[in-house]
Amino acid sequence: MKKTAAIFAVLLAARFAAAAAVSDAEMRQVYDAAKTPFKYGVVIAPPKGMLADSPSVFSKDGKWYMFYVLSDGDGYSTHIAQSDNLLDWHYKGEVLARKNNSDWDGQQSAGYAALQNIDWNGDWSLGKFGGKYWMSYLGGALKGYETDPLAIGIATSKDPAAAAQWSRLPSPVLSPKDSDARYFEKLTLYKSNIIADEKRLTGARFAMFYNAKTESGYERIAMAVSDDMLTWRRYGDAPVIDAGGGISGDPQVVKMGDLYVMFYFNAFCKGAPAGAFDTFAASRDLVHWTDWRGEPLVKPSEGCDKNFAHKPHIINHNGVVYHFYCAVGDQGRVIALATSKDLRKK
Repeated sequence: MKKTAAIFAVLLAARFAAAAAVSDAEMRQVYDAAKTPFKYGVVIAPPKGMLADSPSVFSKDGKWYMFYVLSDGDGYSTHIAQSDNLLDWHYKGEVLARKNNSDWDGQQSAGYAALQNIDWNGDWSLGKFGGKYWMSYLGGALKGYETDPLAIGIATSKDPAAAAQWSRLPSPVLSPKDSDARYFEKLTLYKSNIIADEKRLTGARFAMFYNAKTESGYERIAMAVSDDMLTWRRYGDAPVIDAGGGISGDPQVVKMGDLYVMFYFNAFCKGAPAGAFDTFAASRDLVHWTDWRGEPLVKPSEGCDKNFAHKPHIINHNGVVYHFYCAVGDQGRVIALATSKDLRKK
């Protein structure tokens, strides 16, 4: 009986996965909607001797804001910039400091906007929960560039647009040391993206997507869920994105009609283009994802991104797609922009 039940469960899971699959035609429609062939160039360059990384862009009260991280070689801190037009950005200040102490997150604090309006035709504002705005962040105790191990923390604020320090929970909400850490996430957890699961497709109120590794050089994207933003439980036994090697990372989930679309980057994956590039997957249920196998959304092509064009944050505004990404090339590690229409200054 147990063997029969197990076989039935596998067949049932396969049937659900098949029903959730996204067609080639639908995947092409997503690509056509999100492609950004025009490289606008560098929009944020870090101070001399530092690296800029991991943009996340949102709107508030008619203005645009970007969280991004800076590395001084010893660790990450998180900063905010402001723009009126999504092209010209002005530095405002720091929102998550590198504390430089012995806390679990004393040397690494890389933050990402949470609970964003993910509607492809929406306003890209941040939602509140419990009267507060929320941020997830990569935290670590050791100096260096993303030195293992890293875990995921949560911070809150009354005003996400302010250049002021966010309040942090005292402990990570997900760690590679957790007793329920899965086989592919026992060394380090990286960037996270938290969305509201309004339809409760996962059975929970909130879903978090993040990349993680057990062995160096092999990162997969996983999911966890929560009902209160404070206590998180891992969803399923397997990653939701797994290229079989290399790196799949830095997810951002948006909603295009009936489809959820996850923008993320690939690097060093077998059979993939060289360097690091941005691509996507699509899903009907947040659980089963269909990978795009066609042309990358952004790939290395210019001097500023000749090595890596990766770590996407993509928004659609007034008929233009703005694809912010981390570019690594002849200007160091910077934040660059590609667009669906040619907005370059003539």
